[in-house]
Amino acid sequence: MTSPRYRGRFAPSPTGPLHFGSLVAALASYLEARQHQGQWFIRIEDLDPLREPPEATGQILHSLEAHGLMPDEAVRFQSRRHDAYQAAIERLFASGDAYRCFCSRQELKRHGGRHPNHCRAGGVNPGDRPFAIRFALKDEESHWQDQLLGAQVQNVVAELDDPVILRKEGFYAYQLAVVVDDIDQGITDVVRGSDLLDMTAQQQQIYRALGAGPPNWLHIPVIRNEQGQKLSKQTHAPALDDDRPGPNLVQALNALGQQPPGTLATETVDAILEWGVRHWRRDAIHLTAR
Repeated sequence: MTSPRYRGRFAPSPTGPLHFGSLVAALASYLEARQHQGQWFIRIEDLDPLREPPEATGQILHSLEAHGLMPDEAVRFQSRRHDAYQAAIERLFASGDAYRCFCSRQELKRHGGRHPNHCRAGGVNPGDRPFAIRFALKDEESHWQDQLLGAQVQNVVAELDDPVILRKEGFYAYQLAVVVDDIDQGITDVVRGSDLLDMTAQQQQIYRALGAGPPNWLHIPVIRNEQGQKLSKQTHAPALDDDRPGPNLVQALNALGQQPPGTLATETVDAILEWGVRHWRRDAIHLTAR
């Protein structure tokens, strides 16, 4: 059951303070790593300064610390990793796995996702427009085993599904940065929300293009509000109350189907996490979040 090689991570985007849905994801990844006697890391995905309040990163790290979720290495910041992402793009260009895209979203929509400027074939920039860089997917019926959801199949269509890896504004995109950092940090297992499930097949191709095998995947249900919306900044999810970490952790354990005893909320954070590691069962996670 245990694996000294296990390396997991929690990688929030600092668009606002940590909310309950993010705590559930962080706790699941932490408990999975600790039960496997593995290492656990925190990575701040601060790739888009236009969407990131300057105080958000500090708020997130304070919340994680208040809830006892401490990483095994220094926190990594993607904003300090631009050279690594640029090197990966150059490698993908050299292997024919990336291309410049001059098409606007409206043009792509009008052409059913096809590139009217023939970007994948090296089309000429019409009118010196700014361009994005996309990863050139291959047609594939992708199969993998999710550690909670079981056998998964996704169809990937070349050109239509090609993800942006460098945005026209000059910002490196999530689809590239997450893979580059997972490879660099030796991440073996990813626990994340099922809202990212649809990106998995694309990411697996990027791993392979960069000479690495993809990690094991475990997608947990996202936490929703009373209107059925995923908890997020956009749906006005309230920030965690860092003054009550014990009840928050017990509530998160309940959301993950772990059935902690009611008296656990009065224990210390360390005792709650110790209970969580000792009793963690990924197969107890409800496939539909409450």
